[in-house]
Amino acid sequence: MFADAKAKKIFVLDTNVILHDSASLRQFGENDIVIPITVLEELDNFKRGNQIINFHAREFVRTLDELCGDAIFAGGVSIGPGKGKISIRLEEELVPEIKASFSEVKKDHRILNLAYIISRENPELRVILVSKDVNLRMKAKAVGMLAEDYTTDHIENVRSLFTGVRVIDNVTDELIDSLYLGDEDVAVSSLELETPPVSNEYLILRSPGKSALAVTGPEEKFLERVEKRPVSGIIPHNAEQVFAFDALLNPEIPLVTITGKAGTGKTLLALAAGLEQRSLYRQIYLARPIVPLSNKDIGYLPGDISSKISPYTQPLFDNLGVIQAQNRNANNALHYRDLLENEKLVISALSYIRGRSLVKIFFIVDEAQNLTPHEVKTIITRAGEDTKIVFTGDIFQIDHPYLDTSSNGLSHIIAKMKNEKLYAHINLEKGERSELAELASNLL
Repeated sequence: MFADAKAKKIFVLDTNVILHDSASLRQFGENDIVIPITVLEELDNFKRGNQIINFHAREFVRTLDELCGDAIFAGGVSIGPGKGKISIRLEEELVPEIKASFSEVKKDHRILNLAYIISRENPELRVILVSKDVNLRMKAKAVGMLAEDYTTDHIENVRSLFTGVRVIDNVTDELIDSLYLGDEDVAVSSLELETPPVSNEYLILRSPGKSALAVTGPEEKFLERVEKRPVSGIIPHNAEQVFAFDALLNPEIPLVTITGKAGTGKTLLALAAGLEQRSLYRQIYLARPIVPLSNKDIGYLPGDISSKISPYTQPLFDNLGVIQAQNRNANNALHYRDLLENEKLVISALSYIRGRSLVKIFFIVDEAQNLTPHEVKTIITRAGEDTKIVFTGDIFQIDHPYLDTSSNGLSHIIAKMKNEKLYAHINLEKGERSELAELASNLL
Protein backbone atom coordinates (compact mmCIF):
# COMPACT_ATOMS: atom_id res chain seq x y z
CA MET A 1 0.00 0.00 0.00
CA PHE A 2 2.63 2.51 1.14
CA ALA A 3 5.00 1.81 -1.76
CA ASP A 4 2.37 2.94 -4.28
CA ALA A 5 2.50 6.55 -3.14
CA LYS A 6 3.58 9.01 -5.86
CA ALA A 7 4.76 11.95 -3.76
CA LYS A 8 7.50 11.25 -1.26
CA LYS A 9 6.35 11.04 2.34
CA ILE A 10 7.79 10.73 5.82
CA PHE A 11 6.32 7.97 7.98
CA VAL A 12 6.66 8.08 11.76
CA LEU A 13 6.23 4.57 13.17
CA ASP A 14 4.55 3.71 16.45
CA THR A 15 5.83 0.82 18.58
CA ASN A 16 2.85 -1.44 17.88
CA VAL A 17 3.61 -1.40 14.13
CA ILE A 18 7.07 -2.86 14.76
CA LEU A 19 5.74 -5.43 17.25
CA HIS A 20 3.19 -6.44 14.60
CA ASP A 21 5.76 -6.75 11.78
CA SER A 22 9.49 -6.34 12.34
CA ALA A 23 9.98 -6.14 8.56
CA SER A 24 7.66 -3.14 8.32
CA LEU A 25 10.52 -0.72 7.58
CA ARG A 26 10.87 -2.37 4.16
CA GLN A 27 7.20 -1.84 3.26
CA PHE A 28 7.25 1.92 2.65
CA GLY A 29 8.93 2.05 -0.76
CA GLU A 30 11.13 5.10 -1.38
CA ASN A 31 9.57 7.07 1.46
CA ASP A 32 11.56 8.00 4.55
CA ILE A 33 10.91 6.50 8.00
CA VAL A 34 11.42 8.13 11.38
CA ILE A 35 11.65 6.07 14.59
CA PRO A 36 11.10 8.16 17.75
CA ILE A 37 13.58 7.34 20.52
CA THR A 38 10.52 6.65 22.69
CA VAL A 39 9.72 3.70 20.42
CA LEU A 40 13.21 2.25 20.97
CA GLU A 41 12.69 2.60 24.73
CA GLU A 42 9.44 0.68 24.49
CA LEU A 43 11.02 -2.02 22.29
CA ASP A 44 13.65 -2.52 24.97
CA ASN A 45 10.88 -3.71 27.31
CA PHE A 46 9.86 -6.41 24.82
CA LYS A 47 13.28 -7.86 23.93
CA ARG A 48 13.08 -10.72 26.41
CA GLY A 49 10.53 -13.50 26.01
CA ASN A 50 9.40 -16.27 23.69
CA GLN A 51 6.30 -14.68 22.21
CA ILE A 52 6.05 -13.32 18.68
CA ILE A 53 6.12 -9.70 19.86
CA ASN A 54 9.45 -10.42 21.60
CA PHE A 55 10.80 -11.87 18.36
CA HIS A 56 9.71 -8.78 16.42
CA ALA A 57 11.33 -6.45 18.97
CA ARG A 58 14.65 -8.29 18.79
CA GLU A 59 14.57 -8.63 15.00
CA PHE A 60 13.86 -4.94 14.45
CA VAL A 61 16.65 -3.86 16.78
CA ARG A 62 19.07 -6.21 14.98
CA THR A 63 18.03 -4.75 11.62
CA LEU A 64 18.58 -1.23 12.93
CA ASP A 65 22.00 -2.26 14.23
CA GLU A 66 22.96 -3.58 10.78
CA LEU A 67 21.89 -0.32 9.15
CA CYS A 68 23.24 1.82 11.91
CA GLY A 69 25.69 4.64 11.33
CA ASP A 70 26.31 8.06 12.76
CA ALA A 71 23.84 9.52 10.27
CA ILE A 72 20.92 7.54 11.69
CA PHE A 73 20.52 10.27 14.32
CA ALA A 74 20.91 13.03 11.71
CA GLY A 75 19.81 12.81 8.11
CA GLY A 76 19.20 9.07 8.26
CA VAL A 77 20.71 6.03 6.52
CA SER A 78 19.48 4.22 3.42
CA ILE A 79 17.38 1.12 4.04
CA GLY A 80 18.46 -0.39 0.73
CA PRO A 81 18.13 -0.14 -3.06
CA GLY A 82 14.80 1.38 -4.06
CA LYS A 83 14.06 2.28 -0.44
CA GLY A 84 14.07 5.52 1.49
CA LYS A 85 16.07 6.50 4.56
CA ILE A 86 15.49 5.59 8.18
CA SER A 87 16.41 7.88 11.04
CA ILE A 88 16.00 8.01 14.81
CA ARG A 89 14.80 11.23 16.45
CA LEU A 90 15.37 12.18 20.07
CA GLU A 91 12.52 13.49 22.19
CA GLU A 92 11.46 17.12 22.00
CA GLU A 93 9.66 19.29 24.51
CA LEU A 94 5.91 19.18 23.99
CA VAL A 95 4.77 21.97 21.70
CA PRO A 96 1.94 24.16 23.01
CA GLU A 97 -0.63 22.61 20.64
CA ILE A 98 0.05 19.14 22.08
CA LYS A 99 0.68 20.21 25.67
CA ALA A 100 -2.67 21.98 25.84
CA SER A 101 -4.58 18.72 25.42
CA PHE A 102 -2.28 15.80 26.22
CA SER A 103 -0.17 14.74 29.18
CA GLU A 104 3.60 14.46 28.73
CA VAL A 105 3.69 11.36 30.95
CA LYS A 106 2.16 9.08 28.35
CA LYS A 107 4.61 7.76 25.77
CA ASP A 108 2.01 7.84 23.00
CA HIS A 109 1.79 11.59 23.44
CA ARG A 110 5.57 11.99 23.15
CA ILE A 111 5.46 10.04 19.88
CA LEU A 112 2.59 12.22 18.69
CA ASN A 113 4.49 15.34 19.69
CA LEU A 114 7.55 14.33 17.67
CA ALA A 115 5.45 13.48 14.63
CA TYR A 116 3.78 16.89 14.92
CA ILE A 117 7.16 18.66 15.07
CA ILE A 118 8.42 16.75 12.01
CA SER A 119 5.30 17.76 10.09
CA ARG A 120 5.97 21.43 10.89
CA GLU A 121 9.64 21.06 9.89
CA ASN A 122 8.64 19.59 6.51
CA PRO A 123 5.61 21.57 5.29
CA GLU A 124 6.33 20.55 1.68
CA LEU A 125 6.04 16.83 2.50
CA ARG A 126 3.23 14.66 3.84
CA VAL A 127 4.20 13.44 7.29
CA ILE A 128 2.09 10.48 8.40
CA LEU A 129 1.95 8.83 11.81
CA VAL A 130 1.52 5.06 11.35
CA SER A 131 -0.04 3.28 14.31
CA LYS A 132 -2.27 0.30 14.95
CA ASP A 133 -3.69 2.14 17.94
CA VAL A 134 -6.94 3.73 16.75
CA ASN A 135 -6.98 6.12 19.73
CA LEU A 136 -3.56 7.50 18.87
CA ARG A 137 -4.62 7.92 15.24
CA MET A 138 -7.69 9.86 16.38
CA LYS A 139 -5.56 12.10 18.60
CA ALA A 140 -3.23 12.79 15.67
CA LYS A 141 -6.15 13.78 13.47
CA ALA A 142 -7.50 15.98 16.27
CA VAL A 143 -4.34 18.15 16.07
CA GLY A 144 -4.47 18.26 12.26
CA MET A 145 -1.99 15.47 11.53
CA LEU A 146 -2.23 12.66 9.01
CA ALA A 147 -2.45 9.21 10.60
CA GLU A 148 -2.89 5.74 9.11
CA ASP A 149 -3.13 2.13 10.17
CA TYR A 150 -0.40 -0.26 9.02
CA THR A 151 -2.27 -2.07 6.26
CA THR A 152 0.41 -3.95 4.32
CA ASP A 153 -1.00 -7.32 5.43
CA HIS A 154 -4.68 -6.30 5.28
CA ILE A 155 -7.16 -8.41 3.33
CA GLU A 156 -9.26 -6.41 0.89
CA ASN A 157 -13.03 -6.81 0.86
CA VAL A 158 -13.24 -9.20 3.79
CA ARG A 159 -17.02 -9.45 3.36
CA SER A 160 -16.48 -11.46 0.17
CA LEU A 161 -13.92 -13.76 1.78
CA PHE A 162 -13.96 -17.38 0.60
CA THR A 163 -16.57 -19.40 2.53
CA GLY A 164 -15.54 -22.85 1.30
CA VAL A 165 -19.16 -23.73 0.52
CA ARG A 166 -21.24 -23.10 -2.60
CA VAL A 167 -24.92 -23.82 -3.32
CA ILE A 168 -25.65 -25.05 -6.85
CA ASP A 169 -29.31 -25.08 -7.88
CA ASN A 170 -30.99 -26.65 -10.93
CA VAL A 171 -28.73 -29.68 -11.01
CA THR A 172 -30.13 -32.67 -12.91
CA ASP A 173 -31.57 -35.64 -11.05
CA GLU A 174 -29.27 -37.90 -13.09
CA LEU A 175 -26.15 -36.18 -11.77
CA ILE A 176 -27.28 -36.55 -8.17
CA ASP A 177 -28.21 -40.19 -8.78
CA SER A 178 -24.72 -40.79 -10.17
CA LEU A 179 -23.19 -39.38 -6.98
CA TYR A 180 -25.27 -41.68 -4.78
CA LEU A 181 -24.64 -44.75 -6.94
CA GLY A 182 -20.92 -44.10 -7.07
CA ASP A 183 -20.57 -46.21 -10.17
CA GLU A 184 -18.88 -43.51 -12.27
CA ASP A 185 -16.84 -40.36 -11.91
CA VAL A 186 -18.94 -37.21 -11.97
CA ALA A 187 -16.98 -34.44 -13.68
CA VAL A 188 -16.95 -30.98 -12.12
CA SER A 189 -17.31 -29.57 -15.63
CA SER A 190 -20.82 -31.09 -15.85
CA LEU A 191 -22.05 -28.46 -13.38
CA GLU A 192 -21.46 -25.57 -15.81
CA LEU A 193 -20.40 -23.17 -13.05
CA GLU A 194 -20.00 -19.44 -13.71
CA THR A 195 -16.74 -19.39 -11.76
CA PRO A 196 -14.53 -22.47 -11.58
CA PRO A 197 -14.31 -24.26 -8.24
CA VAL A 198 -11.17 -24.34 -6.12
CA SER A 199 -9.45 -27.29 -4.47
CA ASN A 200 -11.50 -28.92 -1.71
CA GLU A 201 -14.50 -26.64 -2.22
CA TYR A 202 -17.73 -28.04 -0.81
CA LEU A 203 -20.97 -27.97 -2.81
CA ILE A 204 -24.65 -28.24 -1.91
CA LEU A 205 -26.27 -29.64 -5.06
CA ARG A 206 -30.01 -29.27 -5.59
CA SER A 207 -32.29 -30.59 -8.31
CA PRO A 208 -36.07 -30.04 -8.43
CA GLY A 209 -36.63 -33.16 -6.35
CA LYS A 210 -33.29 -34.21 -4.85
CA SER A 211 -30.17 -32.89 -3.18
CA ALA A 212 -26.66 -34.06 -2.38
CA LEU A 213 -23.52 -32.86 -0.64
CA ALA A 214 -20.25 -33.04 -2.56
CA VAL A 215 -16.65 -31.85 -2.64
CA THR A 216 -14.48 -31.03 -5.64
CA GLY A 217 -11.38 -32.76 -4.32
CA PRO A 218 -7.78 -31.52 -4.63
CA GLU A 219 -7.61 -31.75 -8.44
CA GLU A 220 -10.96 -29.99 -9.08
CA LYS A 221 -11.84 -32.53 -11.79
CA PHE A 222 -14.35 -34.91 -10.20
CA LEU A 223 -17.04 -34.61 -7.56
CA GLU A 224 -17.05 -36.82 -4.49
CA ARG A 225 -20.17 -37.28 -2.38
CA VAL A 226 -19.90 -36.21 1.25
CA GLU A 227 -21.79 -38.38 3.71
CA LYS A 228 -23.28 -37.34 7.02
CA ARG A 229 -21.92 -39.33 9.95
CA PRO A 230 -21.52 -38.95 13.72
CA VAL A 231 -18.03 -38.22 15.04
CA SER A 232 -17.17 -38.95 18.68
CA GLY A 233 -20.91 -39.08 19.36
CA ILE A 234 -21.47 -35.60 17.84
CA ILE A 235 -24.06 -35.60 15.04
CA PRO A 236 -23.75 -32.75 12.50
CA HIS A 237 -26.92 -30.66 12.33
CA ASN A 238 -26.46 -28.89 9.00
CA ALA A 239 -24.61 -29.21 5.70
CA GLU A 240 -21.73 -26.96 6.76
CA GLN A 241 -21.07 -29.10 9.83
CA VAL A 242 -21.07 -32.22 7.63
CA PHE A 243 -18.48 -30.52 5.41
CA ALA A 244 -16.40 -29.52 8.42
CA PHE A 245 -16.22 -33.11 9.64
CA ASP A 246 -15.26 -34.28 6.15
CA ALA A 247 -12.32 -31.85 6.01
CA LEU A 248 -11.26 -32.55 9.60
CA LEU A 249 -11.21 -36.31 9.01
CA ASN A 250 -9.48 -36.18 5.62
CA PRO A 251 -5.80 -37.17 6.06
CA GLU A 252 -4.95 -35.54 2.72
CA ILE A 253 -5.85 -32.08 4.08
CA PRO A 254 -3.33 -31.10 6.79
CA LEU A 255 -4.59 -27.51 7.17
CA VAL A 256 -8.23 -26.64 7.94
CA THR A 257 -9.86 -23.38 8.98
CA ILE A 258 -13.38 -23.18 10.41
CA THR A 259 -15.08 -19.83 10.93
CA GLY A 260 -18.50 -18.84 12.21
CA LYS A 261 -20.28 -16.84 14.86
CA ALA A 262 -20.68 -17.99 18.46
CA GLY A 263 -22.66 -21.20 18.83
CA THR A 264 -22.04 -22.64 15.36
CA GLY A 265 -19.95 -25.48 16.77
CA LYS A 266 -16.46 -24.59 15.51
CA THR A 267 -14.48 -25.77 18.52
CA LEU A 268 -16.79 -28.69 19.27
CA LEU A 269 -16.43 -30.14 15.76
CA ALA A 270 -12.64 -29.77 15.80
CA LEU A 271 -12.35 -31.45 19.20
CA ALA A 272 -14.69 -34.27 18.21
CA ALA A 273 -12.67 -34.94 15.04
CA GLY A 274 -9.39 -34.91 16.96
CA LEU A 275 -10.68 -37.37 19.56
CA GLU A 276 -12.14 -39.61 16.84
CA GLN A 277 -8.68 -39.88 15.29
CA ARG A 278 -6.65 -39.93 18.50
CA SER A 279 -5.04 -43.29 17.61
CA LEU A 280 -3.53 -41.70 14.49
CA TYR A 281 -1.70 -38.94 16.34
CA ARG A 282 0.93 -38.81 19.03
CA GLN A 283 -0.94 -36.01 20.82
CA ILE A 284 -3.94 -33.72 20.46
CA TYR A 285 -3.03 -30.11 21.20
CA LEU A 286 -5.68 -27.56 22.10
CA ALA A 287 -4.48 -23.99 22.32
CA ARG A 288 -5.81 -20.47 22.17
CA PRO A 289 -4.11 -17.07 22.25
CA ILE A 290 -4.28 -15.16 25.50
CA VAL A 291 -5.66 -11.68 24.94
CA PRO A 292 -5.67 -9.76 28.24
CA LEU A 293 -8.91 -7.95 29.10
CA SER A 294 -9.34 -4.78 31.15
CA ASN A 295 -5.62 -4.03 30.75
CA LYS A 296 -4.73 -6.95 33.03
CA ASP A 297 -2.07 -9.23 31.61
CA ILE A 298 -1.75 -12.89 32.57
CA GLY A 299 0.83 -12.02 35.23
CA TYR A 300 -1.82 -10.33 37.38
CA LEU A 301 -3.75 -13.58 37.87
CA PRO A 302 -2.92 -15.56 41.01
CA GLY A 303 -1.40 -19.04 41.18
CA ASP A 304 0.84 -21.17 38.94
CA ILE A 305 0.71 -21.35 35.14
CA SER A 306 -2.26 -23.76 35.19
CA SER A 307 -4.23 -21.40 37.41
CA LYS A 308 -3.30 -18.39 35.29
CA ILE A 309 -4.43 -19.87 31.98
CA SER A 310 -7.51 -21.62 33.37
CA PRO A 311 -9.92 -18.72 32.55
CA TYR A 312 -8.71 -18.76 28.95
CA THR A 313 -8.87 -22.52 28.42
CA GLN A 314 -12.14 -23.23 30.24
CA PRO A 315 -14.21 -23.06 27.00
CA LEU A 316 -12.17 -25.98 25.70
CA PHE A 317 -13.07 -28.03 28.78
CA ASP A 318 -16.72 -27.10 28.29
CA ASN A 319 -16.67 -28.60 24.80
CA LEU A 320 -14.88 -31.70 26.04
CA GLY A 321 -17.63 -32.11 28.61
CA VAL A 322 -20.26 -32.04 25.83
CA ILE A 323 -18.41 -34.75 23.89
CA GLN A 324 -18.03 -36.91 26.99
CA ALA A 325 -21.73 -36.57 27.77
CA GLN A 326 -22.61 -37.78 24.26
CA ASN A 327 -20.41 -40.85 24.75
CA ARG A 328 -21.36 -41.72 28.31
CA ASN A 329 -23.27 -44.87 27.37
CA ALA A 330 -20.92 -46.04 24.62
CA ASN A 331 -18.73 -49.11 25.08
CA ASN A 332 -15.61 -47.08 24.31
CA ALA A 333 -16.72 -44.03 26.27
CA LEU A 334 -14.30 -41.12 26.17
CA HIS A 335 -12.74 -40.05 29.46
CA TYR A 336 -10.86 -36.90 28.61
CA ARG A 337 -9.41 -36.66 32.12
CA ASP A 338 -7.50 -39.88 31.41
CA LEU A 339 -6.28 -38.43 28.13
CA LEU A 340 -5.10 -35.32 29.97
CA GLU A 341 -3.29 -37.32 32.63
CA ASN A 342 -1.53 -39.42 29.99
CA GLU A 343 -0.68 -36.26 28.01
CA LYS A 344 -2.45 -37.67 24.98
CA LEU A 345 -4.55 -34.51 25.18
CA VAL A 346 -2.73 -31.27 26.00
CA ILE A 347 -4.55 -27.99 26.68
CA SER A 348 -2.43 -24.89 26.88
CA ALA A 349 -2.29 -21.18 26.22
CA LEU A 350 -0.66 -20.61 22.86
CA SER A 351 2.20 -18.67 24.45
CA TYR A 352 3.42 -21.77 26.26
CA ILE A 353 3.75 -24.21 23.36
CA ARG A 354 6.26 -22.27 21.29
CA GLY A 355 9.35 -24.31 20.63
CA ARG A 356 7.49 -27.63 20.88
CA SER A 357 7.90 -30.12 18.05
CA LEU A 358 4.73 -30.48 15.98
CA VAL A 359 5.24 -33.98 14.62
CA LYS A 360 2.25 -36.33 14.31
CA ILE A 361 0.04 -33.94 16.27
CA PHE A 362 -3.59 -32.94 15.78
CA PHE A 363 -3.23 -29.26 16.62
CA ILE A 364 -6.34 -27.13 17.25
CA VAL A 365 -5.87 -23.38 17.59
CA ASP A 366 -9.06 -21.82 18.93
CA GLU A 367 -9.93 -18.10 18.70
CA ALA A 368 -7.40 -17.76 15.86
CA GLN A 369 -8.85 -14.37 14.88
CA ASN A 370 -6.76 -12.94 17.73
CA LEU A 371 -3.51 -13.99 16.06
CA THR A 372 -1.44 -11.84 13.71
CA PRO A 373 -0.53 -13.04 10.20
CA HIS A 374 3.04 -13.57 11.37
CA GLU A 375 1.87 -15.70 14.29
CA VAL A 376 -0.20 -18.04 12.12
CA LYS A 377 2.72 -18.33 9.71
CA THR A 378 5.00 -19.27 12.61
CA ILE A 379 2.56 -21.96 13.77
CA ILE A 380 1.97 -23.48 10.33
CA THR A 381 5.64 -23.54 9.39
CA ARG A 382 6.35 -25.63 12.49
CA ALA A 383 4.15 -28.48 11.23
CA GLY A 384 6.11 -31.71 10.87
CA GLU A 385 5.25 -35.04 9.28
CA ASP A 386 1.69 -36.34 9.80
CA THR A 387 0.59 -33.19 11.64
CA LYS A 388 -2.80 -31.62 11.09
CA ILE A 389 -3.46 -28.00 12.08
CA VAL A 390 -6.97 -26.65 12.59
CA PHE A 391 -7.68 -22.94 13.13
CA THR A 392 -11.11 -21.94 14.42
CA GLY A 393 -12.56 -18.53 15.12
CA ASP A 394 -14.88 -15.67 14.23
CA ILE A 395 -13.21 -12.95 12.16
CA PHE A 396 -15.92 -10.48 13.20
CA GLN A 397 -15.38 -10.98 16.94
CA ILE A 398 -11.85 -9.80 17.71
CA ASP A 399 -10.49 -9.02 21.18
CA HIS A 400 -6.94 -8.11 20.15
CA PRO A 401 -6.48 -4.31 20.50
CA TYR A 402 -4.46 -3.95 17.28
CA LEU A 403 -6.23 -6.37 14.93
CA ASP A 404 -9.45 -6.13 12.92
CA THR A 405 -11.40 -8.22 10.42
CA SER A 406 -8.96 -7.37 7.63
CA SER A 407 -5.65 -7.70 9.44
CA ASN A 408 -6.05 -10.76 11.68
CA GLY A 409 -4.23 -14.01 10.97
CA LEU A 410 -7.34 -16.12 10.40
CA SER A 411 -8.56 -13.89 7.55
CA HIS A 412 -5.02 -13.94 6.18
CA ILE A 413 -4.96 -17.76 5.97
CA ILE A 414 -8.33 -17.93 4.23
CA ALA A 415 -7.34 -15.35 1.62
CA LYS A 416 -3.85 -16.70 0.94
CA MET A 417 -4.46 -20.47 1.14
CA LYS A 418 -7.59 -20.59 -1.03
CA ASN A 419 -7.22 -23.14 -3.86
CA GLU A 420 -4.29 -24.95 -2.24
CA LYS A 421 -4.58 -28.75 -2.38
CA LEU A 422 -3.49 -29.13 1.26
CA TYR A 423 -6.10 -26.72 2.59
CA ALA A 424 -9.85 -26.62 3.20
CA HIS A 425 -12.06 -23.94 4.70
CA ILE A 426 -15.65 -24.02 5.93
CA ASN A 427 -17.69 -21.10 7.20
CA LEU A 428 -20.47 -22.22 9.54
CA GLU A 429 -23.59 -20.13 9.11
CA LYS A 430 -26.21 -21.45 11.52
CA GLY A 431 -25.89 -21.48 15.27
CA GLU A 432 -26.66 -24.86 16.82
CA ARG A 433 -25.96 -24.23 20.50
CA SER A 434 -29.62 -23.58 21.26
CA GLU A 435 -32.61 -21.75 19.84
CA LEU A 436 -32.15 -19.03 22.46
CA ALA A 437 -28.44 -18.61 21.68
CA GLU A 438 -29.18 -18.31 17.96
CA LEU A 439 -31.91 -15.73 18.61
CA ALA A 440 -29.58 -13.64 20.76
CA SER A 441 -26.78 -13.89 18.21
CA ASN A 442 -29.02 -12.61 15.45
CA LEU A 443 -30.97 -9.90 17.28
CA LEU A 444 -28.78 -8.50 20.06
